[in-house]
Amino acid sequence: MIKFEYIWLDGYQPTQSLRSKTKIEKSFSGKLEDLPMWSFDGSSTRQAPGGSSDCLLKPVFFVKDPQRKDAYLVMCEVLDASGKPHPSNGRATIEDDDNDFWFGFEQEYFLWNPASNKPLGFPDGGYPNPQGQYYCSVGTNNAFGREIVEEHLDVCIEAGLNVEGINAEVAAGQWEFQIFAKGAKEAGDQIWIARYLLERIGEKYGVSINWHCKPLGTLDWNGSGMHANFSNTLLRTAGNKVIYDKVCEAFRPVVKEHIDVYGADNHLRLTGLHETASIHDFSYGVSDRGASIRIPVATVERGWKGYLEDRRPNSAADPYKVAARIIKTVKSVAV
Repeated sequence: MIKFEYIWLDGYQPTQSLRSKTKIEKSFSGKLEDLPMWSFDGSSTRQAPGGSSDCLLKPVFFVKDPQRKDAYLVMCEVLDASGKPHPSNGRATIEDDDNDFWFGFEQEYFLWNPASNKPLGFPDGGYPNPQGQYYCSVGTNNAFGREIVEEHLDVCIEAGLNVEGINAEVAAGQWEFQIFAKGAKEAGDQIWIARYLLERIGEKYGVSINWHCKPLGTLDWNGSGMHANFSNTLLRTAGNKVIYDKVCEAFRPVVKEHIDVYGADNHLRLTGLHETASIHDFSYGVSDRGASIRIPVATVERGWKGYLEDRRPNSAADPYKVAARIIKTVKSVAV
């Protein structure tokens, strides 16, 4: 018998949550197209009314389940009962059928103690030392929850996800992992599977994963982002600064459209402080981590051939929706 964990995004707003349930099959060919459609009660996930509650799960990506024997993790799109993409289905809005767009997402998060309602490393009363000593740190007084983070890295690798690294972040109890994929849809699939695995590991340790972009409010601690590194053939072969300026300028008139899908409560994070640009401004610059869009110095050194980094998406943003909006903006550029 083989276990298939069907994973999908619910209809909660403004931030969707992960849901999953296990399906048992006697055999599996190893091909995506042979995974059957399934259904669920959409009235329990804010995706359908009780009188007509069936929603459909369409498998779109799968990997080996590294935590269970004879099992797979199956990422699914949600369809309505007629087979059309559900309004909550951000993946279906991505216009990248030829996988010309490559995305690398830098996913930040906090490991959170449910008992104290504070990040790991925060004492029951008061606060730890100010941020700064925790970034890429080592040692009992600096790195909190490493066993969780290392286990997560191992299971991501075992699952076959293209995880490119991990590091401790600026605040106590804050960490990051990075995932890259050629193709916007797969990049989103891999981020969601990685998030799912981290949540499940957190269950084991009794630790919550806090995806909120500013869980410590207005205190002098960094928020969490999901920086989106992106390229397409145009950016990878441009060869001059003029094209990069045109692409960056294409983002200026659609700031609202991007912020609308870059995660809830982003005004709390995009303040112009803590390595962010203000939500009210738009800027770009070479090696500028205080800009809306950073042009990596490596791109310039390669003769203006490379990628861009949109630093505005936050940690709770849907990577599908982020990618869809970036693709739409970049495709609007005429060269």
